[in-house]
Amino acid sequence: MHVNCKLVFEKYAKPFFKPDMRVLEIGPDAHPSTYRRMLKIESIGWETLDIFNDGKMTYVAKNECVFPVPDQTFDIVFSNQVIEHVKKPWVWIREKARVCKKGGRVITLCPVSWPYHEAPVDCWRIYPEGMKVLYEEAGLELELCRMEALENPRSKEVWPGIGAVKEEEPKSTFGDRLKRFFGWPQTIAFDTIAVGKKS
Repeated sequence: MHVNCKLVFEKYAKPFFKPDMRVLEIGPDAHPSTYRRMLKIESIGWETLDIFNDGKMTYVAKNECVFPVPDQTFDIVFSNQVIEHVKKPWVWIREKARVCKKGGRVITLCPVSWPYHEAPVDCWRIYPEGMKVLYEEAGLELELCRMEALENPRSKEVWPGIGAVKEEEPKSTFGDRLKRFFGWPQTIAFDTIAVGKKS
């Protein structure tokens, strides 16, 4: 997981998570996930879903677009760095909306500039306009949709890519400092975040 997606989550998604909510995270990176650890709200009921059974998931889906979850179960249905691996995101977003309670929120974070990475497939990069259409098709009222790069590359010139900051505590070598001094271009990660409310 790259640093920019955590910064985007912190700025835009974190305020939607409240005590005593029931949350479904799709495709967590660990148990507990990075985002569960970032929230530090003990009373949240945090459940997980994936198509891979690692023995720690709350739910295991046999199909990426059909969740074994009853309608209107969760206050928040959250995913990070998953939608690019879904073959039919227009069906998948509708399924996320189905398991979300009325008045609840569907939150999707996805990479825009990250290079091709199969897990097991890599199909999409979605800009805000595309995310708006997906949310509208799922019957969600879009409350927020942004594409941002929040990491500080400390470089005079940047372009979209995997990100200048790849770790929590970036290591700076003499070569890195020299490249920055001379204005050597660095890549910076862009991510899209969308928050939609279910009416």
